[in-house]
Amino acid sequence: MYVTYRVITILAALANGYVASLNFVGAESVEVVGLPTVDAPARHAVGLGRRRTLDGVRRSGARTAAAIGLVLYFICAVTAHLRVRDHQVGGAVFFLLLAAAALTVDLAYHHHR
Repeated sequence: MYVTYRVITILAALANGYVASLNFVGAESVEVVGLPTVDAPARHAVGLGRRRTLDGVRRSGARTAAAIGLVLYFICAVTAHLRVRDHQVGGAVFFLLLAAAALTVDLAYHHHR
């Protein structure tokens, strides 16, 4: 379970770092919805990757909150694309599923322990 948890969490953090870079460079896939760019994927990607705070205390609640934030962010992203009738939402759906997987394994791993 630990390996699955770590692999999906790392993939989600890296993928959201990529999404954040798309936001920062103003990629067409992000600008098509007409909303201002935000750095939420970058903040949440950092939150997913954190294992401990500086004082050594575990931050599993922060990772769970980051995963919930990503799921909500990508639900809004898919909705925004559909609202402007941009049906090329495959990327946003992929990132939504990855964020949902990260949330699922986070909850399963921490509940299992």
